[in-house]
Amino acid sequence: QVQLVESGGGLVQAGGSLRLSCAASGTIFSINAMGWYRQAPGKQRELVATISSGGRTNYADSVKGRFTISRDNAKNTVYLQMNSLKPEDTAVYYCNADIRRSAWYVSADYWGQGTQVTVSS
Repeated sequence: QVQLVESGGGLVQAGGSLRLSCAASGTIFSINAMGWYRQAPGKQRELVATISSGGRTNYADSVKGRFTISRDNAKNTVYLQMNSLKPEDTAVYYCNADIRRSAWYVSADYWGQGTQVTVSS
């Protein structure tokens, strides 16, 4: 089995910062892309940022220049540094990873349980 466990969410004032972490554990052969998505109440889940196994990054326009995604391949962990937070960043943030469990399996998508980020004005 594979698990993604997020941490680092919480309540912060507008303009503040938070750092999210997501560690993958279990039977892992390799991890391709990793990323962060978020879902605000009454809205669809949306992409925040992704990072390839080689470090190529992609960001939603709404977070460019404020959020930074990074990963530590040795620890199977992805991070999201969030600066200059705005009330509209309030959402449940989900970690996602494309993981191959062995050389005999194709990769599959895995999701974390989500962590709440609340930005007060």
